Amino acid sequence: MKSSSILHWGMIAIGVAAVLGVTWYQGKLTDRWTGKNVTEQLKRDAARLEAAFPREFGPWRLDVETEADPIQLKAAGAVGHISREYRHVDTGVRVGVFVVCATPSDASGHTPDRCYPNAGFEASEQEHREMIPLAEGAKAEAFSGAFRKPGEQLRILWTYAAEDTEQPVDADPSARIRWMAPQIARIELANFASVYKIYALINETAMTRGEGTRTGVQFLADLIPEFDRVVFEDDGVVVDSEASAATSESTRKNDS
Repeated sequence: MKSSSILHWGMIAIGVAAVLGVTWYQGKLTDRWTGKNVTEQLKRDAARLEAAFPREFGPWRLDVETEADPIQLKAAGAVGHISREYRHVDTGVRVGVFVVCATPSDASGHTPDRCYPNAGFEASEQEHREMIPLAEGAKAEAFSGAFRKPGEQLRILWTYAAEDTEQPVDADPSARIRWMAPQIARIELANFASVYKIYALINETAMTRGEGTRTGVQFLADLIPEFDRVVFEDDGVVVDSEASAATSESTRKNDS
């Protein structure tokens, strides 16, 4: 009788511990316990993205502003976003870029392997990591995957960028700014208040084998240093969310 009672209360204790553990973990993912004002930081980071994202970098020039699907933006938890197409001035090749600023939990839950099948595509290649070469031997990580439907083949590279706000602002950017392709993004990004998720999209239907990957890698290698400079490092950028929205709307009208 006594042993049965001990077993009963032991099972209850285990159940309570499990509930507390799950609650703590969810709180960590959502910054419930950190005391950070995640909403305000997200607004600032999103406004900085929309105000500062470069219109040109290296040999790439903004070709057109594109419309983002509101349903996809909601699914990605996008507080701010960029949706554009760039053209290489020498080769004429085009690359689409889609960027969202969101919480790690939202950003990591909406990946191409989940959303592109809903648009009629199927994965034609298992996703894998690509290393993006940067200056002075540094590298960034990105995922790469291919998706196809009749008559069309897309190459998509995607990566996450985040700033370690615990590092001093004058710290080496390699220690403060991270470009990642984490295996379990929801966990590995959980300590950041906000992240940027960047997609580079290449229509490789008419390209030779490997050309789409090379194009995407080069595009990110050209973009990342400029992104670091104007989004993460330039303190002169106006980050007022209303001003940013007005600027984005004006840009769309001018380009149309």
